[in-house]
Amino acid sequence: MDEHVSLRERKKDATRQQLARAALDLFEAHGFDNVSCAEIAATAEVSKKTLFNYFSLKADLVLEAGKHRVYEPAAAVRGRAPGQTPHDAVREYLLTALAERRSTSGLSDEPDVLRLTRLIHATPTIAERDRQYQDQSRQLLTEALVEEGCPELTAALISAQIHSVLHTLVTENARRVLAGEAPGDIYPDAVAGAEHAFGLLESGLGDLMRRPE
Repeated sequence: MDEHVSLRERKKDATRQQLARAALDLFEAHGFDNVSCAEIAATAEVSKKTLFNYFSLKADLVLEAGKHRVYEPAAAVRGRAPGQTPHDAVREYLLTALAERRSTSGLSDEPDVLRLTRLIHATPTIAERDRQYQDQSRQLLTEALVEEGCPELTAALISAQIHSVLHTLVTENARRVLAGEAPGDIYPDAVAGAEHAFGLLESGLGDLMRRPE
């Protein structure tokens, strides 16, 4: 029974990937607004009904493959070691992603990752959907803190700061990769930036940028 379930899931994953590849190729060649779901389905050699069984929104065809990133910060916080703070858990998560050149770190130069990043930047509809995923990730982080007994307002404030730092760092790494810099050359700066940014969260802003009297 498990073998049949596994086979069915592998077929589903293969169909998803087939649709995502077709969508990325067509969006890149013709523009998001100029490609219909019917054309994507035909290119992927599946029915339009099958497409909508897997994806409810056209933008998700190219974004959902990386949707795991939505859940990872909250998962890092939930799985942190005793004595570890939420911001340190997310810092550790980012440092691991940087070392492994994961797409979630912004430090990947895999061709399909770069193609998708360019498409997001060039397509307002996809960019807006990506922002919705970012909002969902922040909300999940808030919920993870509330589950541990943190007051909702405090949890929202903490998650907003942690998620903003993470998103800013990842965006800067991706910007440099898109500009043509090699991930290996960016890596030392990316690590230093992560340590600096999460260090600010650790110590608080304090007197930073206080105007001289």
